[in-house]
Parts: sequence; C-alpha cells; structure tokens
Amino acid sequence: MASQFDAVIWDFGGVLTSSPFEAFADFEMRQGIEPGFIRRVNSHNPDHNAWARLERDELSAEGFDLAFALESEALGHRIAGADILPLIAGTIRPAMVEALRIISETLKTGCITNNFKAISTLQTQDSKLSFASLYKRDIMNLFDHVIESALVGIRKPDPAIYKMMIEALDVDPERCIYLDDLGINLKPARAMGMQTIKVSDPSASIDQLSSLLQIDLRAHP
Repeated sequence: MASQFDAVIWDFGGVLTSSPFEAFADFEMRQGIEPGFIRRVNSHNPDHNAWARLERDELSAEGFDLAFALESEALGHRIAGADILPLIAGTIRPAMVEALRIISETLKTGCITNNFKAISTLQTQDSKLSFASLYKRDIMNLFDHVIESALVGIRKPDPAIYKMMIEALDVDPERCIYLDDLGINLKPARAMGMQTIKVSDPSASIDQLSSLLQIDLRAHP
C-alpha cells in the first residue's frame, strides 16, 4: 500500500539533538537562577528580541552578547550572551538520526532550523565553536533540502519559511509530516495541513512517526 506521505520535515536542535533547554536548566541551577529564566528571556518580545535578531543574522556575536545581557538584566539576572550560545549545541540522538536515515531512503526529507552565523566567530572559554560542531555533515547530507534561518533572514514560526520548504521539496503540505520540539513552531505547519509531531520524548516520537508512516523505524540495526 502506497504511503499517504511524500516527505518528512525536521527541526534540528531538540529533535536530532538533545534539547538546549536541558543545558539551560543546568546553567540556571549552577548559577542559582530560577528555573526557566533563560526561556523567559527568549520568549519576551519573541519577534524582536536578541535571540530572534541573532537567528535572522541581524546581530553579530558581540552584538548578541550585549543585547542578551541587557534583556536578561531587565528581567532580573544579567547573563552575557556569550555564556548562552555554547549551551545550544546539544548531543546527537542516534536513534532519531537512524530514523531519518531510514526515511530518507524512500521519502523526501527536509530540515528547517533556526540558527545563527555568529556562533562561528564566538570565542568561548573552552574553544571556538563552529557550525561543524552543531550540524554534522553526515546528518545534513540525509536531507534533500535544508533551510537555515540565518541564511534566508526568516525564522520559525514565520509561515514563509515553511512555504519555502514545501516549494523546494515540491510536495503537498497535506502529504508531509513535520517534527519540532516547540509547539509554537508546529502551529504554522499544522495550519498548512501538515501532520505534526511534538518531540519531547524522542522514543515516543519515533514510535509515533513509525505509526504514521507504517514503517518500523526500529527494525534496522
């Protein structure tokens, strides 16, 4: 029986890698800051705050460092942006990557990621970060098309970035599945007609994806 889907579209951070929220929580605990504070800063004035401007490549690393510090200070705790950026890298989720690999053998695949060029020039206390540490080449090669917010100047949840992906893959949104770890990023995809999966428990998300596609994504070694 033919699949009812033609494509699976993925977020990167928090889906194929561990959620940066885990690193945020650990940082807050170590610094004696109330849980959820960094997420609150990032959700305050969400379309025009430092994080949003960084992901549209409107701020340099240095500009973000100061802008985030001022925004966080206004909400109760001054945190340098340079201390936040290294927290987003996450660790690769092998089972999720394997699911992507299996799917890529028969369906179209895309990645829509909110990212930033500035990290490539950000000097941390440990080392200079680069996109190579965040976007593993062997994983990114599994996608038919990748859209990075910093390169196109649009970020999720702007509906335009989802439309760009649909056009690039040449698919009907009603025949697509979209995975993201943030509910706000799932809404535009769902409004376009996509089936959506909110990734919080990776194992449960793989099971849900397997059910929708009628493919056993755990059957391969």
